[in-house]
Amino acid sequence: MRVFLDANILFSAAKSDGAIRQLLRNLILAKHTLVADSYVQLEASRNIAAKADAQAVRDLDTLLNTVEVSAVQFTQSSPALQAAALWLPEKDRPVLLAAMALACDALVTGDSTHFGPGYGKYFEGVIVCSPRHLAELV
Repeated sequence: MRVFLDANILFSAAKSDGAIRQLLRNLILAKHTLVADSYVQLEASRNIAAKADAQAVRDLDTLLNTVEVSAVQFTQSSPALQAAALWLPEKDRPVLLAAMALACDALVTGDSTHFGPGYGKYFEGVIVCSPRHLAELV
């Protein structure tokens, strides 16, 4: 399974050795592919630098070495992909667009405010999941 990681997942996994980091470890051990793009990588890096300590910055770098990071940002895509993401606020659309464009099976995000209405639903083949839901799926 190809799992796209939202910036808040990267942030949480880097900031503490808790449930999110363990979920990512389990995904890696089970041979799933962790995926991100430069859009979420930059957001996670910016937030870690602003809100966490130097160890968290190092932990994010270590984590990103286990993630397939696309250099392309998917702020624009085909009309079909754009239409599939219209339910999201504009700033969150590139996350779902990237997951779809990178042929991911799942998008995992802790942002229940914006992505919550899409939890458990498929958009162009990508299921949007909370961390708990993803853990149950795999």
